Amino acid sequence: MQTKQYAVTHTDEEWRKILTPEQYHIMREHGTERPGSCALLHEKRPGSFVCAACGQPLFTSTKKFESGTGWPSFNDPVPGSVETTEDRSFGMLRTEVHCSRCGSHLGHIFPDGPPPTGLRYCINGVATIFQPD
Repeated sequence: MQTKQYAVTHTDEEWRKILTPEQYHIMREHGTERPGSCALLHEKRPGSFVCAACGQPLFTSTKKFESGTGWPSFNDPVPGSVETTEDRSFGMLRTEVHCSRCGSHLGHIFPDGPPPTGLRYCINGVATIFQPD
């Protein structure tokens, strides 16, 4: 099996130094934060949400919406910023979203978002850093 090489790579030890324990669990071990636990859920200022691991812009505040799920939700990423993989964990089929620059796990995509895309990118808030305009 071929493993993708990302533009930003680190050893496991380096990732543990770069990320907080919660970020490491979510972004490198494919964990999930508790719903409603992240301050970015309520962030409404103009700006960008960037990858907490490598700083790549992922989503803009104009694409954020309130989904009522307890996680920051977006209907469209910055073009080329995320990639997807099939996730068959927990006995279900989901589409995982990860950063295209460093491969870090961000969350999942669901087909219940608003127009025009109809998609909901359900993103762990601690996987992003908000940068106001």
